[in-house]
Amino acid sequence: MKGKYSIRVGNNRLRYEFTIYRNITILKGNSATGKTTLVEMIREYYEDRELSGIQLESEVPCRTLSGRDWNVLLPSIENSIVFIDEDNDFLKTVEFADAVRESNNYYVIVTREGLPNLPYSVEEIYGIRESGKYAGLKQVYNEFYRIYYPKQMDLGFPVKRIVVEDTNSGFEFFSGLASSWNAEVISSGGKSGVFAKLLERDPEENCLVIADGAALGSEIDRIMKLIGNSDKVILYLPESFEWLILRSGLIDGKRIQEILAKPEQYIPSEKYFSWERYFTALIIEETKDSYLRYSKRKLNPVYLQETERRRIIEAMDMIGELLKDGEMS
Repeated sequence: MKGKYSIRVGNNRLRYEFTIYRNITILKGNSATGKTTLVEMIREYYEDRELSGIQLESEVPCRTLSGRDWNVLLPSIENSIVFIDEDNDFLKTVEFADAVRESNNYYVIVTREGLPNLPYSVEEIYGIRESGKYAGLKQVYNEFYRIYYPKQMDLGFPVKRIVVEDTNSGFEFFSGLASSWNAEVISSGGKSGVFAKLLERDPEENCLVIADGAALGSEIDRIMKLIGNSDKVILYLPESFEWLILRSGLIDGKRIQEILAKPEQYIPSEKYFSWERYFTALIIEETKDSYLRYSKRKLNPVYLQETERRRIIEAMDMIGELLKDGEMS
């Protein structure tokens, strides 16, 4: 399954409207904010249709999943959006993560805790709020809103430490430029290590974190709580290092630009567990017969040449302005 899907569900007193873009969407927030009510509405409509008093508009079927027999029920659900409430213990299991990976469904999961076995994006973590759009009417209108937006970044200070989530080509790229930046570049050893590296740092030290936003969702809550209102840490969370290279324009072609503009239209959920994996496969395919031949495990030295390096850094927008030409020194 791929694409984006708009969903409208409601009854005579409550209505939700939202759009799903990826295979995993997370709903979080405090109690009494409507998350469980949404899942219950989906369940009631599936079981009783119009007799439930609920109206549902969706291009694809919407289902719910719960209980001890979830692993028996899930294989029978295909090309659907599956809603799961947080009181299901299976959400944290490797077995559930494997089932999501192998299915062709999209999932909307209610949870207040991180789910480290699932690679979900920081951009697809939502809360629910009243929009006020139907103010004055009896019906209460609800919509999703993104919880984690990049903070406003003041890039006018020198960064002494750069924490890179990647352990392979991405880390090689940024560490290869460390001497010109007069900064220490370290790897966190994966997404779960970002928090630990931030915990170890000197609180007065300016630090830049570069991590794959496409899969960091399970870690972002505790990272944000650790950072708090500190202006000493900048989080830069592109989709992935491979996405940055594609965005740089080094690999020419109209198709690449079309994919980057609307990636949800090109990424089948049954084949790619996260968008990061898709962008890795895409760049490997697009460069296999060129001097830019890309490998995830080992960086092609050509990417550290002046022209290639500069194009990638410029693709980082505001962060690129800080990093290029050794301006960090």
